[in-house]
Amino acid sequence: MNSSLLTFLPFVVLIGAMFLMTRSAKKKQQAAVTMRDQMGPGTGVRTIGGVYATVKEIGDDTVTLEIAPGVHAIFAKNSIGAVLEDEEYNRIVHGTGDDLNIDTPVVPDDASSLLKDEPAEADKADAPKLDLGKKDESAAEEPKDGKTDGTTDGEPGVK
Repeated sequence: MNSSLLTFLPFVVLIGAMFLMTRSAKKKQQAAVTMRDQMGPGTGVRTIGGVYATVKEIGDDTVTLEIAPGVHAIFAKNSIGAVLEDEEYNRIVHGTGDDLNIDTPVVPDDASSLLKDEPAEADKADAPKLDLGKKDESAAEEPKDGKTDGTTDGEPGVK
């Protein structure tokens, strides 16, 4: 009788572990459904892909999000990773709040500010030319065999 209990003990433990894992997964799924039920038009959300957006419309299985002013995209409801409080959404998206650092350098929208240290075209013309070790192509080099007609042996036309 003892050996039969030892035989069934691993199965009992396995079934118990599966029950606990299923229960935990159901709790997480229920929490996600509750979180998604909190969102409404105007709510700030973060998708599981990391996109921050504002909810515009909610359908049965989809959500229309405004990801930029005037730019709308349709997402599956289960792609919403978090519903954010207004203060948190504004802090992340608009940079408002105490953690905004004014001393942070601003990245320019175009490359024009990157070129201000570049010399003007007139300055480039006056700059001395660098010798890169190339031979002057205007001075034609004499062939090694001394022939000027381009032939390699005594026959004309054979090169």
